[in-house]
Amino acid sequence: MKIAMPYSMGRINEHFGITREFVVFNVEDGKIAGKKVISNRGLQHNHGGLADLITKEGVEVIIAGGMGPPMANALRSVGLNVITGASGDAEKAALDYLNGQLTTNPAACGHGCKGHEHPGNEL
Repeated sequence: MKIAMPYSMGRINEHFGITREFVVFNVEDGKIAGKKVISNRGLQHNHGGLADLITKEGVEVIIAGGMGPPMANALRSVGLNVITGASGDAEKAALDYLNGQLTTNPAACGHGCKGHEHPGNEL
């Protein structure tokens, strides 16, 4: 199984749509067997593009902090299990999920963005 998260300096990026990279954890026998970081440069807020990038990596589970309904729907439409409301250390969140201690919480984009403008995050 593979688990992906929006990623920034070892932590879950709280806003899925503006993340510049994802960490993908490879899970074997219920344990993290490896990880890699993938870039999504140019795909911010591109729902279909992000869903395609993630599915090409073989990911089955997405763990995120905030995520708008259109993005969550795009990910679910390609068969991904979407967990929202997570924060903090990415590896700890993956381990919590594997141990059944991480459940989804409603967490839409709650960063005060209007129309998803994010000054300072342009690429």
